[in-house]
Amino acid sequence: MKLPVTCQVMRSFWSMTHRSYSLAVKTKPSVKRKVWQPVIGLEIHVQISSESKIFSRIPTKYGAPPNSQVGVFEAAHPGTLPVLNKKCVEIAVKTALALGCTVNKVSRFDRKHYFYPDLPAGYQITQLDHPIASRGHLEFHVYNSAVHKKPYRHGVDIVQIQLEEDSGKSLHDSENHRCLVDLNRAGQPLMEIVFAPGLHNGEEAAALIKELILILTRLGASNCLMEEGSLRVDANISVHQKGEPFGTRTEVKNLNSIRAVVKAIEFEIERQTEILNSGGRVVNETRSFDADKKETVSMRDKEVVQDYRFMPEPNLPPLRLYDSDEPGYKKIEGSLDIATIRASIPELPDATRERIMTIYKIPLVQAITLTSHEGLLHYFEEVMEDTSRNSTLVCNLLLIDLLALLYEKDLHINVCPITPKVFGEIVDLQQSGTIAHQNTLRLLKELFEGNECSPAEIVEANKWQTISDPDVLEELCNQILSENEKLVKKYHTNSKKKVRVMNNLMAAARVATDGRAKPALVKQIFHRKLEPSKE
Repeated sequence: MKLPVTCQVMRSFWSMTHRSYSLAVKTKPSVKRKVWQPVIGLEIHVQISSESKIFSRIPTKYGAPPNSQVGVFEAAHPGTLPVLNKKCVEIAVKTALALGCTVNKVSRFDRKHYFYPDLPAGYQITQLDHPIASRGHLEFHVYNSAVHKKPYRHGVDIVQIQLEEDSGKSLHDSENHRCLVDLNRAGQPLMEIVFAPGLHNGEEAAALIKELILILTRLGASNCLMEEGSLRVDANISVHQKGEPFGTRTEVKNLNSIRAVVKAIEFEIERQTEILNSGGRVVNETRSFDADKKETVSMRDKEVVQDYRFMPEPNLPPLRLYDSDEPGYKKIEGSLDIATIRASIPELPDATRERIMTIYKIPLVQAITLTSHEGLLHYFEEVMEDTSRNSTLVCNLLLIDLLALLYEKDLHINVCPITPKVFGEIVDLQQSGTIAHQNTLRLLKELFEGNECSPAEIVEANKWQTISDPDVLEELCNQILSENEKLVKKYHTNSKKKVRVMNNLMAAARVATDGRAKPALVKQIFHRKLEPSKE
């Protein structure tokens, strides 16, 4: 049977003869374990932000009572016809342009036939050979502080973006041995974004999803709440040896968190590697991820290609768009202008990172963290409206100290009890040398707990001002040196331990003054007294 064009394209990415692959492994056993290279492709289903469904005016409110948002079309009543939601088309075009895709001026809808209880019509309206957009590319930074020393840039091609309707939801009641169906989700507008297999591990997949979420939320295309099912991921995973065609892939369906994506990919790579190293053959199948066991589980065999009996959707005419930026364009009444949508695209996350790195002279790691959520970036930029503030100090206090307090209380930056204005006053106190960092932390905690006084008033009331009087600090240092003769002797007799001794002396000064001694002056005095010959 001849496959549709899109299926042929995707198969070419993964093509490999199962028989020749398995024979190669079996006929050439080796004591040494082979090195396998993973290849991952993602298919991401994004629920479009729309007040109504893609082919009817039925509302799409999340959390509504079961089967309360079902119209005659979603219930597949005879004679009902689909009417395409214009806003869904606009969002799909905007997303395609933001991802560097070619928007196809003519696209078509198809019927994908399969039987399932939550699909009353017995088919899904989707796009196959003529999607709304194709041939794009997404660049993103891969960075996880627990895994990588520094970020690196990676890119993956986009095969296509297609519009389609979602199916309902089946709820399996194991206690009463029955299956319940909720059709609220049936007809929800979806974009399926198909990425070519260009990823090599779970961290790269996680970075791609995070970047896509940032883009989609900035466009207003979707809320991307994976816990609500607004963004679901299917991962296609295979392993092969360098210089050889891609191996047999497995598809892990419906991954509903970034953590699940990483864990499922890591497990599947290890599972396939073990099979091949033991002389076995990876089976082309669909699997699901068991979050409790942190492993993938077989769902169904895909060795035999399922025939979905695709056919053109007879009740929807071809979707036609035009671009007024092109010379000699022809306007199509009632259709959308690609140029108008292009002009409405806001600054995208990658451009934002470049901008704040240039303006505020901050490193890439901090720029990645700041753009990880719109609320965090907005907070930072409000604080930095006073251009005299040191951006490095602001980033350190915000991304390390304030975020730690928010994490401890399980609060979001958007509901932070310390406003950007007040946070800026705290930055000013430390930047001017009025308080040391240790007391900055105390000040943050005081304000976090609801103290309504100004930062300056709290510092005054608690006598947290930095001690910077040279005479007072001179006397302090003399006393500490006299009380720590062993440390002084170690400083002079063991050059390798000078840094550690100095740190111990500095710590003693902090304890003696309750963190009020100005560190730079204290260190200068200690250095002068311990090595007078260098002064």
